[in-house]
Amino acid sequence: MDIDKAIAVLEHEVAGYRVPVADLVAVQTNDPFKVLVATILSARTKDETTAAAAARLFKKAPDIEGLRSLGEEQIAKLIYPVGFYKSKAGYLARLPEALDAFGGAVPEEIDELTTLPGVGRKTANLVRSVAFGKDAICVDTHVHRIMNIWGYVRTKTPGETETALRQKLPRRHWRRVNSILVAFGQGTCKPVAPHCDRCVLADACPRIGVTPRRPPLSKGGRGGGLRLVSWNVNGIRAAEKKGFAAIVEDLAPDILAVQETKASAEQLSEKLLRITGYTSFWHSAEKKGYSGVALYCRKEPIEVVYGLGRREFDQEGRVLTVEYDSFFLVNCYFPNAQHGLKRLDYKLAFDRALQEYATGLSRRKSVVICGDFNVAHKEIDLANPKSNVKNPGFTPQERAWMDEFMGAGFVDTFRMFNRKPGQYTWWSYRFNARARNIGWRIDYFCVDEGCRDRVKESVILPEIMGSDHCPILMELRR
Repeated sequence: MDIDKAIAVLEHEVAGYRVPVADLVAVQTNDPFKVLVATILSARTKDETTAAAAARLFKKAPDIEGLRSLGEEQIAKLIYPVGFYKSKAGYLARLPEALDAFGGAVPEEIDELTTLPGVGRKTANLVRSVAFGKDAICVDTHVHRIMNIWGYVRTKTPGETETALRQKLPRRHWRRVNSILVAFGQGTCKPVAPHCDRCVLADACPRIGVTPRRPPLSKGGRGGGLRLVSWNVNGIRAAEKKGFAAIVEDLAPDILAVQETKASAEQLSEKLLRITGYTSFWHSAEKKGYSGVALYCRKEPIEVVYGLGRREFDQEGRVLTVEYDSFFLVNCYFPNAQHGLKRLDYKLAFDRALQEYATGLSRRKSVVICGDFNVAHKEIDLANPKSNVKNPGFTPQERAWMDEFMGAGFVDTFRMFNRKPGQYTWWSYRFNARARNIGWRIDYFCVDEGCRDRVKESVILPEIMGSDHCPILMELRR
């Protein structure tokens, strides 16, 4: 990469992007104290969360003496829900006393800054650069990742990247490289499925170690195929607040299958019930706020079937089927075996009942089965197979059923096209798992053998947020 050209292009590109929170604070005030506090708060936290927490804190504590007057518990309440808020409250409670050693002022030098509670080299460099306008290289995960994608450095850790950049990066870029690459990393060169299809550096970037996102389809699909999307939304009402309707409009599926709705139809807004262009069907659990499946269909189906005809499963709202001229689509939310495998027997009974049901449908016409199967079939389908062998979703019994299901003539369509590791559909909300791509592939589009030749593509859409699962998409020839 021509580093001068790359930074110049990106500086123009990110001018309209969201500004990293430390830079935002610096624009609003030239107070090093506020930049320092905002930077401490920002670690492992989304910028919008940091900005709101910093605003609440600065209202009560606009300076060092104001912070000194607050107790650790009060600080924790003000900064919640930033990541590790209790630890950060402790750092901030001790900060005034630590600053007393520097006459109550924030120091400028890296070695002095790193003596402050909660301040490591990255934070120190950022404060020195942003608050004081001094030459410093702040290397966060975006800078480290993108510099390695470009091949400008070949390093394993942000610390190594900082050392390498100090030796190689022209000093004129030191102060601005962090804010530019953080904004670019959040907006385009994302950690999971970067948007290489719309990147201003696409022609020059070597894309080392990158798996780009699949470019979005134009509405109506490619070549008039039938576009089917499945998504575990982990609460449809929560998903609505995260832009669910706009995501559906952007994906423009012919049929959208939704799992884990956690709501009955009467609890939903008119906007959710009647997304423009779709008729919706809902099969909810009797237990409030639990399970549930739904379908949004552009074309009215011939018939809609609610459940499997077995009360022990149907009371949990787990299966919803629509029939069309040439195929059935079965939307499923499989049970979770749960901690201690206390529902493993129930899960396996559901597995067998679903297989029997689908096999019966396949005798009449082609069958598409989609949804959250709550099992990773092979070791390639999760990031840490060895440590999960006895855990729900990867037990030998659940995987054996998947073997049996495939042996009965059903096809995992994703693996027809993609046999690479690191392809996941669910990530824990804990430990920054999604950004680190430590996940599981537990959402599937499966078809019977009679439908295999109709499958044009089957992909995962990890760039779409709004749930701990991402949508999956399959296109069928009509």
